[in-house]
Amino acid sequence: MNKPTRPMMSAWALIFCGLTTIAPAGAAGQAAVSMAVHANAPGPKIDRHIFGQFAEHLGRGIYGGVWVGTGSPIPNTDGYRNDVLAALKALHVPVIRWPGGCFADDYHWRDGIGPRAQRPVRVNTHWGGVLEPDSFGTNEFLDFAELVGADPYVTGNVGSGSPQEMADWAEYITSDSQSTFAQLRRANGRAKPWRLPFFGIGNEAWGCGGNMRPEYYADLFRRYATFVRDHAPEGIELVASGAHDDDYHWTDVLMARAGDLIDALSLHYYTIPTGNWKHKGAAYGFGEDQWASTLKAASRIDEFITRHSAIMDKYDPQKRVALFVDEWGAWYDQEPGSHPGFLYQQNSLRDAMVAAISLNIFERHADRVRMANIAQMINVLQAMILTRQAKMVLTPTYYVFRMYVPFQDATYLPVRIDTPSYRYGTTALPAVDATAARDSSGTIHLALVNIDPHHGATVSVQIEGFNAHSASGTVLTADAMDAHNTFEHPNAIAPARFDGVRKGARLVFRLPPKSVAVVAVH
Repeated sequence: MNKPTRPMMSAWALIFCGLTTIAPAGAAGQAAVSMAVHANAPGPKIDRHIFGQFAEHLGRGIYGGVWVGTGSPIPNTDGYRNDVLAALKALHVPVIRWPGGCFADDYHWRDGIGPRAQRPVRVNTHWGGVLEPDSFGTNEFLDFAELVGADPYVTGNVGSGSPQEMADWAEYITSDSQSTFAQLRRANGRAKPWRLPFFGIGNEAWGCGGNMRPEYYADLFRRYATFVRDHAPEGIELVASGAHDDDYHWTDVLMARAGDLIDALSLHYYTIPTGNWKHKGAAYGFGEDQWASTLKAASRIDEFITRHSAIMDKYDPQKRVALFVDEWGAWYDQEPGSHPGFLYQQNSLRDAMVAAISLNIFERHADRVRMANIAQMINVLQAMILTRQAKMVLTPTYYVFRMYVPFQDATYLPVRIDTPSYRYGTTALPAVDATAARDSSGTIHLALVNIDPHHGATVSVQIEGFNAHSASGTVLTADAMDAHNTFEHPNAIAPARFDGVRKGARLVFRLPPKSVAVVAVH
């Protein structure tokens, strides 16, 4: 899936065209970092969907994570875990992608409607060969999205399904007519149609979605897109199954052959510390070598977005077609002793860094990147939440997403930063990364990330075009690089209060080593 590419030369190292430089040391053990925020030169809106989630029928992502059923002793609302619902609402989750992933191209939506006891039971051939009871289907997902307050993003079955099946699904969800499928929805307990803003025409068509060539998939997209109609005035954005990593040929072919029908093009990229899919590295208990290699790998998404966007610009200079990074995140060797194929892994402070670096990159590309969906929401890969029976744990990645809520639909503000490098062996990265945005109330929010695990940073910030008096927010850090929360110690790592001080015309922040901070500037 992930192929080696040339070394990164990207906007992460060239922030607002400001070359990263080596700054002199500040206070003892503190690097000196200078940062300018151009509040007088605002950029595009940071679409809230950049902070989206992904929930696949994989491992315990759905069953035991989201859904426990109405008869469960675990406190629930109509089968949905109450603790998970509350945690997700606190994130203001903007969008949830479902049912896959690879699972989508094996999924036939009619299996997941009607009385649950009568739904067929099938084998989940992609993920562990376990039985799929179809208890959580279309109605359950769309009701769940409404409970959370998120937009639904449904991925249709191109690999083993038909255009008719996909068209019928869209009609079942969105039609308010007296048609057979609208009446079927009503018979299944939903009187009014749901909103369906996003519909994916297949998933990873180059791999588990059919092992197709881009020329063939482009023609299939045109065919399927012709028949997926929205039956409500809001309209459905049709998402094409785009490239992974550096497969720029795929993007070029799709834009050339089907760009006129595409509303959004997906991009998938996973961060792997070792670059070896068979031995990816451990989620915790790692050394600084894998701390550095992981963060370097995470930062490569900047180059991929830049180059895919340049190809899209060739065919779509007005940027009508969005880029959806609808699968991203860190992928490690699964937890020892866990079920093969469930992709369950712990989540540490390193993952908080991966999340913050990635979100900052998406924000800097807000002109083209208008959705991103971390893989995955619960109990799978770089999860927000881990559950075990009635227990629930919030991960460091969850806390980063909660800290970044003020950036949803805020206006991006360009940033120039001069920072020392963090170096380990042959790896060199900017030690401090930052983004800024202004929300609808006029408040400016800064996200500051110090990836250096040994040295703090004194960050001096000048905000041009804004009279800053003070700044306060939260910081996430810990003593160990692999600090993580467990069911026995669920609060081992959590955000703490963080403040800046005013010195003349500047705000000054003392960032701890290996930390993420988000502050509101007043």
